[in-house]
Amino acid sequence: MTGSHIFLVGPMGAGKSSLGKALASTLERAFFDVDKEIEQRTGADIQWIFDMDGEQGFRVRESKIFLDLVNEESAAVIATGGGLVLEEENRKLLKRSGVVVYLSANKEQLYERTRRDKKRPLLQVEDRASVIQQLLTIRDPLYREVADIIFPSGRGQLSRAVKKLAEKLAEFE
Repeated sequence: MTGSHIFLVGPMGAGKSSLGKALASTLERAFFDVDKEIEQRTGADIQWIFDMDGEQGFRVRESKIFLDLVNEESAAVIATGGGLVLEEENRKLLKRSGVVVYLSANKEQLYERTRRDKKRPLLQVEDRASVIQQLLTIRDPLYREVADIIFPSGRGQLSRAVKKLAEKLAEFE
């Protein structure tokens, strides 16, 4: 595991970005958030990309930037977007390029964590709870398909979660 990427996959609100930053710091690795990279490299925020190009246009950009990160960077912690696993090529790339951690959370936790969020295009609807349920129904099997580790993101302290995850990752060495 020392020389390979660590990928964090999971739904919106599972904690990929916050846990990923802390994990990267603990492991002394670079951290990349695919969504942030999309915004930096395109000069546009995700909502604007969704508005202009639709979800499919966004997914094309997401896949390209993900591929670039995998090829450009060495031994990084990479937080993927929640929908990255929808593309089969991305799932294959995840599996062959590092250790994949599925940060799982239940629909109630995800709703609570995202209920005030105004930046997630798929959640700018009246009934967020049903959208979260639909996304989990579709994506959970895909997250499980690619996962080397399924790690409940839960409600505990971030530092404790990072320590536990680092210990699990050490088992892969």
